[in-house]
Amino acid sequence: MADPLRLYGLRALVTSGGSGIGEAVARTLVKHGARVLAADTVNSGVDHHFRSVKGIDGLTANLVDPAKVPELVDEAADKLGGIDILIAEFPLAVEAPLADGDAQLESLLERRAALVRALCESALPHLKKSPAGRIISIGFLRSLFAENGSEAFEAAEQDLAALTRKLAAQKGEYGITANYIQPGAIMTPASREVFRKNKALRDFCIQNSAARRLGEPVDVAKVALFLASDDSAFVSGTGIRVDGGNNG
Repeated sequence: MADPLRLYGLRALVTSGGSGIGEAVARTLVKHGARVLAADTVNSGVDHHFRSVKGIDGLTANLVDPAKVPELVDEAADKLGGIDILIAEFPLAVEAPLADGDAQLESLLERRAALVRALCESALPHLKKSPAGRIISIGFLRSLFAENGSEAFEAAEQDLAALTRKLAAQKGEYGITANYIQPGAIMTPASREVFRKNKALRDFCIQNSAARRLGEPVDVAKVALFLASDDSAFVSGTGIRVDGGNNG
């Protein structure tokens, strides 16, 4: 059974919270006692998606422009009465899965880093007031990368790892932890569309997972719950892969 007191009194802002991993995280956190603001893009339907879910409010926001992030944080803090937990995931997509050496990767990583930094800096005044400040970044899905994109996928994780270590070092004096989750091939709506068009990539992901299956958003959400809770109070600057194990 869920422990309704595990996150009792804590307030979470979940970006990209209208579907996929973000939605699963939002539902998991509220199930364990947190109040959640799930933010997503204008066309996501997030503003009415959670109307029947007690403890979750949906909010549309600009999640691709770092300059707009402070507005989101201010509105979230106003609605929640503060912020204790940040779940950082942003809707950065490409037209086709990235292969190793793709020139798009560098700009994609720069955009992600700018958004994560903007979110964390805007929320810092609120996190500093929290008895349990948590920053949890969600890495890019494996479906963003082609079959011959394993090196690019690794590079994207290493970039997020470096950013997370820096955040942990900078915010640690305030009692704030910063960690990341690196999903593998998780069956989100975005992944489903990629795999519908590219069944070879889907099969590749399954074959390269020791679990011999695709993951579900809730698999990631359970790890986010651990990192958001007091169980991870002395865990910071690190990452957890949620990919069923590597078959290589």
